[in-house]
Amino acid sequence: MSTLTDIGSLITQTPDLCGGRPRIAGTGVSVHRVVGWYKLGWSPDEIADRIGHISLAQVHAALTYYHAKQQAVEAQMADDEAEADRLEADHRASQAAN
Repeated sequence: MSTLTDIGSLITQTPDLCGGRPRIAGTGVSVHRVVGWYKLGWSPDEIADRIGHISLAQVHAALTYYHAKQQAVEAQMADDEAEADRLEADHRASQAAN
């Protein structure tokens, strides 16, 4: 007999982990991270294998979350990238000033 899994319980968000971004429950692996690897061409199997401590079902849950909320996830990822670019530019400017 197989055990049923509530797929809604595979993704969670808490303010104190991953900056409040959605993540695979019980891990520190964010949906954004899984999506990033997926966009690099990694298959769900490769993501699960390379990470090691997440299952294929968890990878698929993260990708399902992404596809269900793609616009919001893409907007957050773009904001994160813009902030990283800003911080890098500030760092370079401070290094050049010294």
